[in-house]
Amino acid sequence: MDPAILWVIFGGFLEPVWVIGLKKYNDTRNRLWAIVAIVFMFLSPCCLAFAMETMSVGVAYSIWTGIGAVMTLATGVVMYNDKLDRLKILFVFLIIAGVIGLEMSSEVVL
Repeated sequence: MDPAILWVIFGGFLEPVWVIGLKKYNDTRNRLWAIVAIVFMFLSPCCLAFAMETMSVGVAYSIWTGIGAVMTLATGVVMYNDKLDRLKILFVFLIIAGVIGLEMSSEVVL
């Protein structure tokens, strides 16, 4: 497997960490959560930057944001009891299908 895709996936999984850090800071005003948010706001795009050294910018960014969006949604459902209805589930699957399609099509040269 190409290391670039691993960087994109890892960076996507770091997205919810800074989002939750930001939410926790807003709820508690504890500076530790602000530091967590800032650190992961830096680390996640760094992973994207490493991936873009060998991966196309559009594909890397789309996969990164897709993973980040799905993981943040899942984290909200688990940690904050955010509501998840059928329509949201459908659109999450569309995001996942798009991410998989982008990765698969980036290996095909037309």
